[in-house]
Amino acid sequence: MDLRHEAIVLETDRYRIDGKLTLPREGYRSRLSDYVNQRDREFFAINDATLTALDAPDQVRHVSFLMVARRHVRMVTLAAEESFANDDTPRATKRTTGSATRRASRAKAS
Repeated sequence: MDLRHEAIVLETDRYRIDGKLTLPREGYRSRLSDYVNQRDREFFAINDATLTALDAPDQVRHVSFLMVARRHVRMVTLAAEESFANDDTPRATKRTTGSATRRASRAKAS
């Protein structure tokens, strides 16, 4: 099976986890949503993970491999699509993609 490593952001009640999830390159369950919605999957294996405590953002841990139980996952997204910057963040440091970029351009033009 041909595989790819997709950068993701995953949150539990206590941690934000940035890392790489291994997905099929194409076909069945190659989309992140299809992969995480598999009922028979109890754990997600994440490589090159960075754990940040949500209640203490200065506490950061790096691990090469991590397994997260499905029941603890509260949110998961592709890292490339993440855009949680505040409006007062300078525009140069804001991360926007796709339709978010188009909305930002239209807002500036108005």
